[in-house]
Amino acid sequence: MLPADSTFTPDQVAVGAAGHRIEFADGSTRLCATSGLWNVPLGFGNPAIAEAVMKATHDASYLSLFRAPHRYAEVAAEALIELANPIRYRRVIFSTSGGAANDAAMKLARQYWAQRGYGSRSLIVGLKGSYHGTAYGSHALSGDDLLQSVYSVDRRAVRHVSHSDDGEELELLLKREGSRVASVVVEPVLGSGAHALSDAFIDRLLALREEYGFLVVADEVATGFGRTGTMFATDRWAAAPDILILSKALTNGAMGAAALLVGERVASEYVRGGWTFVHGETQAGTPACAAAILAVIEELHRVDVEPTAQALGTDLLGLATGLRADDVVTEVTGSGCFLGLGLRNEDESPLSGPDILRVVSAIAQHGVLVQPGPSSIELIPAYGFTSDELFEVDAAVRAGLAQARDVSE
Repeated sequence: MLPADSTFTPDQVAVGAAGHRIEFADGSTRLCATSGLWNVPLGFGNPAIAEAVMKATHDASYLSLFRAPHRYAEVAAEALIELANPIRYRRVIFSTSGGAANDAAMKLARQYWAQRGYGSRSLIVGLKGSYHGTAYGSHALSGDDLLQSVYSVDRRAVRHVSHSDDGEELELLLKREGSRVASVVVEPVLGSGAHALSDAFIDRLLALREEYGFLVVADEVATGFGRTGTMFATDRWAAAPDILILSKALTNGAMGAAALLVGERVASEYVRGGWTFVHGETQAGTPACAAAILAVIEELHRVDVEPTAQALGTDLLGLATGLRADDVVTEVTGSGCFLGLGLRNEDESPLSGPDILRVVSAIAQHGVLVQPGPSSIELIPAYGFTSDELFEVDAAVRAGLAQARDVSE
């Protein structure tokens, strides 16, 4: 998302990636502390995943899921359900991106209520500051300011509430419009700013579901597959969401893919009613996507992802806490291997978007790529990061911030 007249020098044009580093057209390399925009927690060019995709494209370059299954998708779906817990989830719907999957989840929830005779339950509730994509439905659901009015995005059936008040605003909304709410969609850690939902918010969300009946949709596009220390961030919840959305790490970035894992409550109603979910995406669940998913699951088991991510998360928090103690950053947010570092001007005002991009650029000049956030930068390392690589991150963040401050002065 850059201005149309943006130009790029050779040191900004990527030409390759391996392990945890990206190579640029000028021959330089930089350590990627974003896991390739969350997509590549198992490292760039993971050979097991690359070989699995190559074999699938050779054996069955394309098979469709329109009106009939194929075995590649069946096996991948079974593996996902097993990974996420078959007690919690029953069905898988394949998609092509997090935004498209969020669109599908909105449709699935609205149809669930309409075909049960509650057509007025069409409101979808999201969180302020959230990001769910820029497809037409997900663009409406995203709580960030993303020029929705410019694109005439229809938000009449969408509401947004705060995530920072432990659910008080959500409860007030439900008291007014609870009988019209189809679903509440949350990111366990907001991708914009790395703000983790509090335990109090989650407890209230689940209690309000019991009271008002709406579906809970967990968008784990960013947090799935070990990012917060458990396989899924919602594994820590007292009860499962009704729909779990996965993408990004789902294929370690090898394929454009997403998946909706559907719980018993929703899946059983569709089966009982014989309903047809009118949704299809040509490239969803192809043999290559399915092969990548299976290879990712095998790799996650091979690296013993939960204790591995927990150990890295502890070291990453130590790095962030050191930056905070030295007044390099003003706050630390997030969870596990997904942290935000808050930045402020000397007068305590938040840094603007352009200011943050200048900081990110300065850190890149010192050899490390970090993710910009609202008045923050985010650290999202791959799970194989070494202590030496974390040291590189620490040094580059300190040097980049010092350089950006010198320039601004």
